[in-house]
Amino acid sequence: MDIFDRYAPFIQDYIYRNGWDTLRGVQIAAAETIFTTDRNLLLCASTASGKTEAAFFPILTLFSEDPPSSVGAIYIGPLKALINDQFSRLTELCEEAEIPVWHWHGDVSQSHKAKLLKKPSGILQITPESLEALLIRKHAFIPKLFGDLKFIVIDEVHSLLRGDRGGQTLCLIERLSRLAGVNPRRIGLSATVGDPETTGRFLSAGTGRETDIPKIESKGVKWRLSMEHFFTTPGAVPSADGKAENENALPALDMKTDTAPENSDPGFAYIFEHTRNKKCLVFVNSREECEAVTTTLRGYCEARHEPDRFLIHHGNLSASFRETAEEVMKDDEQCMTTVTTATLELGIDIGRLERAFQVNAPFTVSSFLQRMGRTGRRGLPPEMWFVMREEQPEARAMLPETVPWELLQGIALVQLYAEERFVEPPRLDRLPYSLLYHQTMSTLASSGELTPAALASRVLSLNYFRNISKDDYRLLLRHLLETDHIERTEEGGLIVGLAGERQTNSFKFYAVFKENEEYTVRCKSEELGTIVMPPPVGEKIAIAGHVWIVEEIDHKRRLVYCEQVRGKVPAYFGQCPGDINTKVLERMLKALSEDKTYPYLMKNAAARLSEARSAARLSGLTEKPLINLGGDMWCLFPWLGTYAFLAMERFLKLVCGKRLGLSALDPARPYFIQFKMKASEQEFFRVLKEAEKEPLDPMSLVYKGEVPLFEKYDEFLPAELVKKGFAYGVLGIDEMKQRIRSWENRY
Repeated sequence: MDIFDRYAPFIQDYIYRNGWDTLRGVQIAAAETIFTTDRNLLLCASTASGKTEAAFFPILTLFSEDPPSSVGAIYIGPLKALINDQFSRLTELCEEAEIPVWHWHGDVSQSHKAKLLKKPSGILQITPESLEALLIRKHAFIPKLFGDLKFIVIDEVHSLLRGDRGGQTLCLIERLSRLAGVNPRRIGLSATVGDPETTGRFLSAGTGRETDIPKIESKGVKWRLSMEHFFTTPGAVPSADGKAENENALPALDMKTDTAPENSDPGFAYIFEHTRNKKCLVFVNSREECEAVTTTLRGYCEARHEPDRFLIHHGNLSASFRETAEEVMKDDEQCMTTVTTATLELGIDIGRLERAFQVNAPFTVSSFLQRMGRTGRRGLPPEMWFVMREEQPEARAMLPETVPWELLQGIALVQLYAEERFVEPPRLDRLPYSLLYHQTMSTLASSGELTPAALASRVLSLNYFRNISKDDYRLLLRHLLETDHIERTEEGGLIVGLAGERQTNSFKFYAVFKENEEYTVRCKSEELGTIVMPPPVGEKIAIAGHVWIVEEIDHKRRLVYCEQVRGKVPAYFGQCPGDINTKVLERMLKALSEDKTYPYLMKNAAARLSEARSAARLSGLTEKPLINLGGDMWCLFPWLGTYAFLAMERFLKLVCGKRLGLSALDPARPYFIQFKMKASEQEFFRVLKEAEKEPLDPMSLVYKGEVPLFEKYDEFLPAELVKKGFAYGVLGIDEMKQRIRSWENRY
């Protein structure tokens, strides 16, 4: 079949107008599946490969030949900004064919939404949260809106595979399909899917269809990639030592275009000096860091008496701030730099972007690829400058604190993709009790009164809850009745209770991810400041220039009580962006162990790596996981990802602690664990080996009295389910046990 000839005439005209000589592989593959089969489709292709057009060219062709009598296709995007960007692109494409394109989210006018409700047609673009709101608030309209729904396109599908948001999206699609009496085909789009087969099964769940995953040949792309290291103290540099790594270091990719003020933070000065008269993105890993970096760079402009040339973009900004940054970035005449979190990581077209900076390492290969993919469009090569920042270790600092963890992590992410094309696979094995609460309340809020049996049937039959037992669901319902989240009517039915109404009536209910709510931090009666999303009890935080250990959290009053301690704050595990895969940690060890030079390392980074390699070899770190720091102080380097590391930490403390005489256990997740130990090195490995062979109940790795609240609605669950979800669905016990077995022959 000649795909171009199969397209509708207005599609052919669009291709001619854009000067495309040939169709891309992704467009041919998508058209063959959509035109000739009834299967679902997962399109995995590089950034800017034309995936959106590949999906919609055949869909719009079919709609022009047989117009649907309702909304014919839903496009689900993870971000409002992406929805807005794709809206303008699709509108242009559909105008000639008179196929309406609608968008629906919090920033869209009520008049636009009213027109859709009056005459449902064409394509609807929506976020998962707005789809949730639509199912609850416009429940009666669903059959009319979607009675002839044929396709659901999920953009950036990889972003929905980590955590409850992907499960919510899947549940919403199933609920909508049942209400409307349809079974639309599902099409997933992504540039960074780590396990296409698993993702394909996730996409098809509940449809009765298989998913086509065409293998698309992509042209090789040459990256412009550099990685430089800076100590935060002005003037401090690593020792070169005359090593080969330094002799082969990459020279500067570009000359300075500005001069930072004296005594500037060296890493931020580097960014400041290489962004003037250029359009750039600066990626950081948190909202707090985004604010701090932007403020610092703007301060440099002020100190140099220059106009401000830095913008900011993150999810907690108002729509006007975000949209202003997006519009400026799309203007090729504007040479501004935007500091951003993951909000500009996804497929928003921001024009002719010249380079991206990354402050420290992102957490995943997927994130690195997405951020790199923001550049390299319109004929330019992809270009990313890593800026690794580190406090200079004190002269008497012990081994773990002298390791440049961020630098090693950055190297590992790049090498894993360059060597193996590795991208993190989705985690779909959790017990989603928090989402179970949410979908239970959402179903009741939209449907009204239901019998317990009818409610259980509607919720537990959703594919995402296939691992939830009926007994667990009964336990949840009894708890919700006791806490007034649901009520029993005189007829024996269930409705939303008073406490439940406070949740479902809030616009915040539509989202299953935690909002960045501020908690006040106190030490006794003294107020220290505020933090966002505090870690669990027993973890460390940094505030007011000191380190504190969390003693108590009052989630209702948003209070954190703590006590001052010595030391540094470790990397914190928890939300999806912070999940680091075990493969990354293993590659970090290899980077320390091998003599290989990496062509993207610049002078300081190469020197710092050389220093770290020398120290690691002298200490024995490259040969063994357990290092004596002096006396009874030890340090374990398990080289495990976030949740396997967490399992190891608890296994040591709760299962092996007494046998080994462990005390003062101090983890820096997911890199190392320091502790005092009465046992010898030989005894350590013998005890772990014996304990690993014993039967292990995952619930035994939950601390006494601990209720580990990870997900947004965990606080409304019975404690038993929270603990079970954590023990069975979060802790990486199998990986942990496998690592212990790999140490068996050591002693």
